Amino acid sequence: MTATEPPQNDVAAPPGAVDPDYPLERVPAGSRRGPAAVAIVMAGFCFFTPTMVTGGQVTAAFGFSAYLAAAAIASLVLALYVATLGLISARTGLSTVLTARLVLGRAGGKWASVLLGGTQVGWYGITIAVLGDLFGTALGWETTWPVVVAGGVLMAVTAYKGFRGIELLSWVSVPLMLVLCVWITLRSFEEAGGWASLLAVEGDGSLSAATAMTMLIATFISGGTQVGNWARFSTPKIRTFWLLLVGVGLIQGAMLFFGGVGTAAFGIADFAELLLSMGLIGVGLFLVVANLWTTNDNTAYAYGVAGAELFDKDDKRPFVIGGTVVGIILAVSGLGDAIGGFLTLLGTLVPPLGGVMIGTFFLVWKGRDPGTVLDAAPLVVWPGVIAYLLGVATAFSTNALAIGIPPLQGILVAAVAAPVCSAAARVVTDRAETQ
Repeated sequence: MTATEPPQNDVAAPPGAVDPDYPLERVPAGSRRGPAAVAIVMAGFCFFTPTMVTGGQVTAAFGFSAYLAAAAIASLVLALYVATLGLISARTGLSTVLTARLVLGRAGGKWASVLLGGTQVGWYGITIAVLGDLFGTALGWETTWPVVVAGGVLMAVTAYKGFRGIELLSWVSVPLMLVLCVWITLRSFEEAGGWASLLAVEGDGSLSAATAMTMLIATFISGGTQVGNWARFSTPKIRTFWLLLVGVGLIQGAMLFFGGVGTAAFGIADFAELLLSMGLIGVGLFLVVANLWTTNDNTAYAYGVAGAELFDKDDKRPFVIGGTVVGIILAVSGLGDAIGGFLTLLGTLVPPLGGVMIGTFFLVWKGRDPGTVLDAAPLVVWPGVIAYLLGVATAFSTNALAIGIPPLQGILVAAVAAPVCSAAARVVTDRAETQ
């Protein structure tokens, strides 16, 4: 297909599709949904208890007033990043890993599938480990692996069902969790003695600014990069962008705020532990489990789609099952203890991937679906690969040197390098053809 032909996502759904979520093709017009469905799914994804835990950790290091500024910047960066990637998939009907296939080539697309799918499997393990710890603390259980196994299996069920199952669960869980977080905030104000007392809370200085910003952004950067898995179902496109921009910004900011305010007031960084310390055992268990579920079904869906692309199988469901098994094994083996290093790694490897897709879509493809047949993508698209590597090198080096905001710098360098490398490749090709 050429760039002048109608995009493939404007045709009817192909008969006999193996998976109604179209893991290896553009979502056709007949399967698109309104932006509200995508917004509530992303809201459920953003309501992530480990995000609040990370917020608590950074608050303990920075103090509450400095933390609020850092959280606001991180939320704005994530909102712009996620909304822009969401617009790309809404216009093309492509999932994140399929967009990566066109931007990096078939081999580069496999790397994106391994990176994004692998990190989501890791997050799945971390989340069900949190679930096990929550039940162990609340009920005094020393053995929690049965909870981890049962929770890991149950949370994958809605992902196995597909987009619709995730949407229905999110409509129930998100309002309940929001009410709980507001109540915690009011209790925090009461405990601390007012806003002025909260702002006076100081940190221990245990984190550099660069590391703290990397952690705050990395809590959602891998999941946010995969917004295309859900935004591809959405129409109209521009409204999707604004809903994601406002929704992700507000919800991510709220999650970080709720995590920080609880730490500042009670000195407890773990949100689940905070609930239990207040005596909210039954309510706390119910609401936090619902919250973790809405996050983890999105997570399982994401690694299912990534697995389908990696192995070129038009069915995400076997990979939902396989990734869930791996996630459970990782959780039982104690993966949750390594979350700090995991967040730093995510904050350097994943953002440049989104950056190169943004730069390619808007500055090379001129904001349109290129119409490329997915199976006909080149093995390697060198301009995209080089731009991605430049972004990763920037994120790694600036993080090591504690300069600026490493994830943002990785995104910007990759986005700018994409059209520059593409133009350079055209010049080289033209010269070779004229010789």
